[in-house]
Amino acid sequence: MTQRSPQVTVRRNRTLALASALVKGAVAAGLGLGSLTVLVMVVWISSPYPDSGPGGALRAAAGVWLLAHGAGLVRPDTLSGVPAPVGMVPLLLVLGPVWLAHRAARDAAESQEPEEGAPDEARAEWRERPGGPSRVGALCAVTAGYLLVVAGAAACARGGPLHADPDTLAFPVALVVAGAAAAGVWTAAGRPLGPAPSWSPLAVQEAVARTLFRQRTEAAFRSAAAGLTVLLGGGALLVAVALGRNAGAAQDAFLGLAGDWTGRFAVLLLAAALAPNAALWGAAYGLGPGFSLGTGATATPLGLDGTPALPRFPLLAAVPDQGPGALPNWAALAVPVAAALAVAWFTARRAAPADAPRARAWSPRETVLVTLFAALGCGAGTALLTAVAGGPIGTGALSVFGPVWWLTGPAALVWTAAIGVPAALLLRLWRLRTPGWAWRRDVPEADGLPEPEAEEAAEEDGAVPGRTRRWWAPWRARRATAGEDGEVEPAGPASPAASSVPAPDPAPEATSGFEPYDFLPTDPWHGKANREARWASLKQGSGGLMADFPADGTAGRADPGGPAATP
Repeated sequence: MTQRSPQVTVRRNRTLALASALVKGAVAAGLGLGSLTVLVMVVWISSPYPDSGPGGALRAAAGVWLLAHGAGLVRPDTLSGVPAPVGMVPLLLVLGPVWLAHRAARDAAESQEPEEGAPDEARAEWRERPGGPSRVGALCAVTAGYLLVVAGAAACARGGPLHADPDTLAFPVALVVAGAAAAGVWTAAGRPLGPAPSWSPLAVQEAVARTLFRQRTEAAFRSAAAGLTVLLGGGALLVAVALGRNAGAAQDAFLGLAGDWTGRFAVLLLAAALAPNAALWGAAYGLGPGFSLGTGATATPLGLDGTPALPRFPLLAAVPDQGPGALPNWAALAVPVAAALAVAWFTARRAAPADAPRARAWSPRETVLVTLFAALGCGAGTALLTAVAGGPIGTGALSVFGPVWWLTGPAALVWTAAIGVPAALLLRLWRLRTPGWAWRRDVPEADGLPEPEAEEAAEEDGAVPGRTRRWWAPWRARRATAGEDGEVEPAGPASPAASSVPAPDPAPEATSGFEPYDFLPTDPWHGKANREARWASLKQGSGGLMADFPADGTAGRADPGGPAATP
């Protein structure tokens, strides 16, 4: 009798699963390094006057790839002989390595979970994890594999024109890789907002376990992301407008940096990689703190103080001129206002949703708290991005270059909180206004009698009594009853499906100017017309959940001779 050997899979063999995750991390790093190396080698091959051989080009590509992870580079060949640091990270280059690490960790974590069609026994066995690694193990394995390639690239870049500072390999390079991998594992788990760690306080664990807390947290994150997106878009718009006004200076800088098309192509690639940095500079300028142009110059909407130390580069043509700011400079303050309004709008949409009853709307206190948390998230995101948008690009005056994160972050918090909180409350009140609530929910209007004052105002305006007048279309209230001569005619009876409860006839003692409401005629309760009206009303209120068969209970029965049920 032959014994069948156990099938070795990633789920049942912890060692093989960890090795697979380690290889995935190394492959992700190799793909990023290889793609950037190919681009650098194409530029080097097409250059008519290369400064070094292929070895120098490969070392330069490794240094640029490390710079995309936040590593600080050192340029040893300078005119003064003093090595110059290069700490400004082109943010467009960061997207590739971060996405590759994120995807590698997500695939490594998803490979441990059975598919949706798997039996319950397989899922229970996977939850117990007898042989497969945990998500923490997949995270550590992917990060370790990626950092192995980082160490090899740092060793390769040593001796080149741009070599990495060893102190920056642990922070922020390792932190960036671990953060991207953790985001991938979180995505594979379904992006849960809980449960809280066991070492956290009990009050925090109870709060995270509540569904209401998770919903409010999700709304705050979405609002913060919307505000940050509007802030970056406004900063990019400011830079585009400034470059359009100074197009001549930008063109001169672009043509003066390189005389051949290969060099100009390299300058164009560098400018495109620094475009997100320029958008963040514009956002910092609109927030008020501005950005530093050296150790003795700062550009703000109030003006440019000091003497800037500007290298010759096309994007720097957008820097304002020296002197006090004018009205176009002050117009940049509209960017944080738009970001705060975006935070308020996204919060108000969740506080008073259009497809929910009024009783489910948030209270003013909840709206204020969510808006404040969204403002805090917007400020934290702004501080984090502006911290990597600038940095030293030399020694001396160029040791400080770009926005100051500990000023731009609090400025974004103050702007979004000071404008976003009252704006969110006003938008919530506007969305909860009584005249528009029934219209926004797309439900039949109430058949209650109007107040005397409202009835008199409706009669004076020519509107139909008993119906809410639209503030945005006052003519629709009188379209059905007004004739060509402008006189109001009595309204006819409504269709049977308009209401499920019949109303009595108008009182005989009504005055001559009295106009009856659009109620149904008083038919017997078990009449065919009223039964069909009730069925149509129930079907409309169910939202399509009721079956599509006639209201007559005798139709479609298997036994025609059976008794007919009356609804």
